[in-house]
Amino acid sequence: MPEHAEPAQLPKHKVKYKQQYQRACNEKDEKGKLCGGHLKRWFYTADVIEVACGDVRQAYGENGELYRCEHCKTLYLPGEDEPRGKNVAGVGKPSIFGVTVEPKAPAAKPS
Repeated sequence: MPEHAEPAQLPKHKVKYKQQYQRACNEKDEKGKLCGGHLKRWFYTADVIEVACGDVRQAYGENGELYRCEHCKTLYLPGEDEPRGKNVAGVGKPSIFGVTVEPKAPAAKPS
């Protein structure tokens, strides 16, 4: 999937591909300001408004993996290189410092 590729749009929803490890919405408003809302796994079959609309269910089936911005309601499909099944928003970015903290040994209790 090329970086600039866009998925097929739905009549009542804006749909984008999620970048690897992406956890926040990168949609811009008319002024160019980023939304920044959290992406959360969206179970559209339990959403009353979506059940009435039905276009997401028709496009992605009963159990499609979708994420939705909590603010602007933009829908995100997982990318091809996105790890699946680790966490609803991905596994997170690895530390850039490379520091691994060892657990502390239990302290001896004074007698």
